Amino acid sequence: AHNFATSSILDRSKIFAIFLAIYVAVFLLPILICLMADGTFGGAKWVAVLTPLWIWDVFILFYHTRVIMMGPIKRPEHIPEEEWVDPLPMKKRVSALVRFVFLVLFQVLLALKMDAIIAFPWWAVFIPLYFWEVMALKKKISLTMINIVTHAELELAIGKNFAACNAFEREDIHRRFILVPAKSGPVYDAACRIKAEAKMDVVRILARVVFTVLMVLNLDLGKEWSWWIVFIPIFVMVVCIVGSSFQNWVEVQAEAAKRDPSLFDQTADVEQGYAQMDEDTKNDDDQPLTDEEKEELKTKVAQAAYRVLGTCCTQCFFLVLLCVLVGKMQGAGYSWLVIISPFLAAGGLVLCCLACTIFCVSEVDENAGLADFDTRVNEATAAAGYGATYDGGDYTLPTTEQAGQQQQQQEQQSVPSSSTDARAAETKPISKPPPTATWDPEKGEIWQNTTQDEEDEETTNEVISAPKQEKTDLLDNIEDAQPAVVDPQLSEASEDFDLD
Repeated sequence: AHNFATSSILDRSKIFAIFLAIYVAVFLLPILICLMADGTFGGAKWVAVLTPLWIWDVFILFYHTRVIMMGPIKRPEHIPEEEWVDPLPMKKRVSALVRFVFLVLFQVLLALKMDAIIAFPWWAVFIPLYFWEVMALKKKISLTMINIVTHAELELAIGKNFAACNAFEREDIHRRFILVPAKSGPVYDAACRIKAEAKMDVVRILARVVFTVLMVLNLDLGKEWSWWIVFIPIFVMVVCIVGSSFQNWVEVQAEAAKRDPSLFDQTADVEQGYAQMDEDTKNDDDQPLTDEEKEELKTKVAQAAYRVLGTCCTQCFFLVLLCVLVGKMQGAGYSWLVIISPFLAAGGLVLCCLACTIFCVSEVDENAGLADFDTRVNEATAAAGYGATYDGGDYTLPTTEQAGQQQQQQEQQSVPSSSTDARAAETKPISKPPPTATWDPEKGEIWQNTTQDEEDEETTNEVISAPKQEKTDLLDNIEDAQPAVVDPQLSEASEDFDLD
């Protein structure tokens, strides 16, 4: 981050040029096609206009070739040989290359047909596209027929242990089954989503095939059907996608309500609970759901709802673009660029945000804030009369006499406050824990949890009472020892002297 903040304008321009090149590479081909359809290029050839497409095809063909020449993937050392399965077998690589070759062949035939270089009918031009769709349909149908099983169910189905299978058998097992640790949990949910997405892909492929057939018939036979009729399979496909998303949400919600009826009905009737008591007694082994399981059910329902919302938004946006496209094909007067204008605007907005981020980031001087803080502190302390340094302004430091007077005033103000604080500290009551007492038949009442002050007071009372008792006993002994006859002289002398 520091290097980027201190980089020069030239370095930042290079970074921005990378994002600009990506934007141009993505939107150059659609812009050229729309301009060619509007007649902007005059008598230009489609083969020349589709040059970016040919470049993309060359790169992708090179990628598929490299993947095939890479050979089998080596087994990692931490995986046993009997459990290793090549995630990208050679058959799958060759199939992907052949399928892409069919797509490239269709693109070449279409460009040549639109330039009137070849005189093939439209159904012949679309033959490679049919093969491309058939190969994809075969793959998706196999995914829809796949079985989701656990390891125990798999070994029961194949009749032997999975570790005893050879490489070809394991490859066939991975093509026919999806292994999950249990029939519940995130892994099982992901496997179910794979099957559901495969079913929707089958619907999409069938819709595209029907649409292509209707379009070829309209072009070759010259029926001049309305393009709204030709695009009916696409509209049906959109409805099926939205309906499948809603169905998935309803199924997830029903499953959650079955496992936890109180999830959506917090005020369930008591009578309903009594009605289900017999059924609950039959399932004594069923454990009640924990808080974590309930939160997991709520999360699944929420995710299904979010998917429904996202699917509805995307399909509505697709329908708008589709209607604009069909309207243009029916003879509307707006440009073909209107169809891709939302994508151009979104990409341009992202590009502007990246430009602002790249060119507006600057290094923050950490010492600048500290210097300003120190300056303000010096100003405040100097204004208060303390001996702080002050670097700026018209402020004049106080003289020695003024500083002494200010110090005396501060001392006079601080003395009463300190004495007041001392008195408050002396008179502050000390909180004592409440004492408790128990009764002992031999010792009497015994106090517990008494504070140290109370114990000291009791000890002091005992110490004081002991001399008093001794003095009383001594006086009693003196009175007992006095004679019955008293000398008058002693009695008179006792009046003059106070023996006490």
